[in-house]
Amino acid sequence: QLVESGGDLVQPGGSLSVSCAASGFTFSSYYMAWFRQAPGKEREGVAAIRTTGGMNTYYDPSVKGRFTISRDVDKNTVYLQMNNLKPEDTAMYYCAAGQYVGAWYNPRGYEDWGQGTQGTV
Repeated sequence: QLVESGGDLVQPGGSLSVSCAASGFTFSSYYMAWFRQAPGKEREGVAAIRTTGGMNTYYDPSVKGRFTISRDVDKNTVYLQMNNLKPEDTAMYYCAAGQYVGAWYNPRGYEDWGQGTQGTV
């Protein structure tokens, strides 16, 4: 189970941090990612992090340098820190978990999804 929290309304240029608490699976062996979906648009990968073989992180070019994904294995939680937010970052943000995801930005590779948390800029 994945439960997101932290969505909010912020001004352009502001910051927002969202969290995803995981339970029911071996958190440390899963690929964790954040996706977002704006009205009328497809769900897109924002960032991903893996712990098997190292804490590699991946970002969509549109957010690289502004967003940071991290995870706390002891708390079974993954975070997305979003800085210098733009109106085009407005979306429902979803947390996802998968063991063998292939391309990190492909939502089909993820097995579990949260219900989403709304971020509005």
